Amino acid sequence: MTQEFYDQTLPVAVSGATGTQGGAAVRALLRAGRPVRAVTRDVSSPAATALRELGAEVVRADFDEPDSLLAALRGAGGLFAMSTPFRTDLETEVRQGTALLDAARTAGTVAHIVFTSATNADLGTGIPHFDSKWRIEQHLVGLGVPWTVLGPGAFMENYANSWTLQSLREGYFSIPMPVDRPLPVVAAADIGAFAALALSDPARFAGRRIDLASQWRTPSQIAAAISAACGREITAREVPLAVAESYSTDLAAMFRYFQEVGLTVDIDALHRDHPQVEWHTFERWAAGRPWRLDPADGRL
Repeated sequence: MTQEFYDQTLPVAVSGATGTQGGAAVRALLRAGRPVRAVTRDVSSPAATALRELGAEVVRADFDEPDSLLAALRGAGGLFAMSTPFRTDLETEVRQGTALLDAARTAGTVAHIVFTSATNADLGTGIPHFDSKWRIEQHLVGLGVPWTVLGPGAFMENYANSWTLQSLREGYFSIPMPVDRPLPVVAAADIGAFAALALSDPARFAGRRIDLASQWRTPSQIAAAISAACGREITAREVPLAVAESYSTDLAAMFRYFQEVGLTVDIDALHRDHPQVEWHTFERWAAGRPWRLDPADGRL
C-alpha cells in the first residue's frame, strides 16, 4: 500500500530535528528502519552530532532561506514538518511554516507530509499560537501533496521547562488551571512514534487530522507523579490567569480556553486504534527524567 505514495527507501526529512518533537520523530523513524534526513540550522551542534551518531543524515537549512530548504528536501520521500512561534512571532511562524511546505512541493519527490499542529486548532479556539498553526494546516491541505495533521495535546515536556522547574524547586507545581481539572497530556516520544507510523503507512493516514494525547491528567496527579519521581513533596497550586497574562497574553488565552471550553481528544479510541505507539503515562514519563530540584541547581 505504501508504494502507491513513494519509495520507502527514500529518506524522510525531519524539520526541527534537534528539538524535542523533531528529535523524537528522528529517533522513532530510525527505530522503524527508515532512512532519515535531519534538517537543522546548526549541523555542528551537540544535538546534531548525536543524531548523526544514531545514523541520521544531517543537513543544514534555514526557514528564512528558501534555497536551503529546497536543497534539503530534494530527494526526500516524506517530510515531518513542525512550526513554532516561540523565540519569534506568529506571523513569522506562519511564513516559515508555509515556506517549508512550499519547498516540499517544489522539491518534487516529497509524496507525504506529516505536520504537527495542536489539539483542537481546527475548532477556532482563539488561542493565537493555535490559530497560527491552523493557518499553516489550511495551506498544507491546499498544497496538492498527500498530508496528515497531528494535533498534540499539552506536552509533558513543558512540565520540565525552566519556568516550571523554578516553581518545583519551591515545592509547587504551579499552573493557571484548577488543580482537579484534567488535561490531555502527551509525551514527545509518542508524537514521534505516531509520526513514524503515519509516514510508514501513508495509505492509511493521508488526508486525516488526528488529535493526540497519551493520558488525561489533572495538575494534582501531575504533581504527585513528579513527587514520586524526584523524591520530594510537590503540591499542585493554581496560578491566577492574571499572572499568566502578565507573562504572555497568548498563553493566558490558552489556559482560559482550557478552563472555559477544554480540549477534546478521544483517548480510548486513539489508543485502541493505534496500539503500535507505546503511549506513556505521565508517571512513566516523569520516572524517566533526571529531575534536579535542588534550589542551587539551575539546570534541567
